[in-house]
Amino acid sequence: HKLMQEFDTLADLSRVQAREFPNAKALILGNEILTYQQLDRESDRIANALLAQGIKERSRVAILAKDSPKSYEVLFACAKIKAVLVPINWRLAASEVSYILNDAEVELLFVGSEFHDLVKSIESELTKLKTFVTIEKTAADWLNYHQWCQQYSDASPEIAIAPDDVAVQLYTSGTTGRPKGVQLGHYSFFAVAKEWTRQGQNWLNWQQTDKSLLVVPFFHIGGLWWAIRGLVAGAENILLPAFNPIEVLEVIEKYRITKAAMVPAMIQVMLLEPQCLETDFSSLAYVLYGGSPIAESLLRKAMKTFSCDFVQIYGLTETGNCAVCLPETAHTSSNTNLLKSAGKPFPGVSVAIVDSAGKKLPPSQIGEIWLKSPAKMLGYWKLPEATAKTLVDGWIHTGDAGYCDNEGYIYICDRLKDMICYAGENVYPAEIENILYEHPAIQEVGVIGVPDEDFGESIKAIVVLKAGMQAKALDIINFVRGKLADFKLPRSVEFVQTLPRTPSGKVQKGKLREKYWQGYQRQVN
Repeated sequence: HKLMQEFDTLADLSRVQAREFPNAKALILGNEILTYQQLDRESDRIANALLAQGIKERSRVAILAKDSPKSYEVLFACAKIKAVLVPINWRLAASEVSYILNDAEVELLFVGSEFHDLVKSIESELTKLKTFVTIEKTAADWLNYHQWCQQYSDASPEIAIAPDDVAVQLYTSGTTGRPKGVQLGHYSFFAVAKEWTRQGQNWLNWQQTDKSLLVVPFFHIGGLWWAIRGLVAGAENILLPAFNPIEVLEVIEKYRITKAAMVPAMIQVMLLEPQCLETDFSSLAYVLYGGSPIAESLLRKAMKTFSCDFVQIYGLTETGNCAVCLPETAHTSSNTNLLKSAGKPFPGVSVAIVDSAGKKLPPSQIGEIWLKSPAKMLGYWKLPEATAKTLVDGWIHTGDAGYCDNEGYIYICDRLKDMICYAGENVYPAEIENILYEHPAIQEVGVIGVPDEDFGESIKAIVVLKAGMQAKALDIINFVRGKLADFKLPRSVEFVQTLPRTPSGKVQKGKLREKYWQGYQRQVN
């Protein structure tokens, strides 16, 4: 990891690795293989194509496609010309995609073939977007990725990039019903790992011989952050365009995967596959998991089945992904309580548990978790007030409630915000409630997360109907369908006479949750 000190930007990463490991395989998707040298050259070519297309410093370029080696060519191309990449969650509904493209003032969009119809349906609403590039098949009036970029040189664009230039803008679900663009500088991808290297620790034991599985999509900070870890090591990174448990099991065995990152819901689904019992997991060194809390029973079953080490991480897009880690040793400790913990802060990261007045609390007292990380965001795009609320004196206010034990382990108990974590996707009730309030039969509605064995939490709508009106649960669920991503649909509906409210009129979500969460130690699953 002598190389680690050479990386300050994603542009450095691409160039250094092309020099160090020119013929090593960087990215593999089926028969598509890109070496480190090819990744560098192709991203230079795309960078020159983008410049010719009028993309300037700080221009926003978006990608709406399932992950492939081309996704990474685009990432490094943007990095080399100071453009900002906006990866879009391809599970979103058309109106949500339209909002993000307009909010980010995207000028050029790369589109995967599965999303042509979606983009065509919103094309007239897009205010700044002038250029569309199809990644696979052709489409009328749109540029074709391969034909377009082949016209340009693969010479490196000589543009100086600073570590605090914005590299990517990732959209988080918004508590007010609108997502916010989190701006991450180049430094976000290297700062915490550099701190490890300074302290003489190998960054989670990466080797150039590793074979890493990329199955968390790169529109999630966790997926992008994990991919960068493998590329920094000069490892082979095997991509899957979408999570399919049988494909994951086959790829682990076929490529002799050594390191994999997943959300708990993926692990759960894999364990349910009969093929899981026949799969050879002997190559796996560890599975890194995060994105949502994990049930202890699921974790124990996974540890037994995969018979490899497990590592947990906790962080936010706003902290540049991971800030806290529960290492493999803690998973096998005689102190079994540690399995409920998120872990301890990484080197260079500070954690504080504070009360509502901002005063630090002693061990074992529950308060809001604040994180200070060298990888923290630069701020939310065009939202100075929201930035000022979340990022205060270098501290990210997470909105998660938890406590710290005497040994410095962090435990997450609840969410101060009302966010629901469904299968590793963050869902904010306000977004769903705003739509349900348009239903002609609904007087009042409260959306909450309830425990779900398969997905951690599932979405329940608690509805008060208008006098004399009737509606079935399926009507309510179908009313949301098509307006939001499918993963945001309520899974169940309960009809009640009234909703509990505070004196100021706010719905008391805690009271709504009570009966569903009885017998659970924590209010996240």
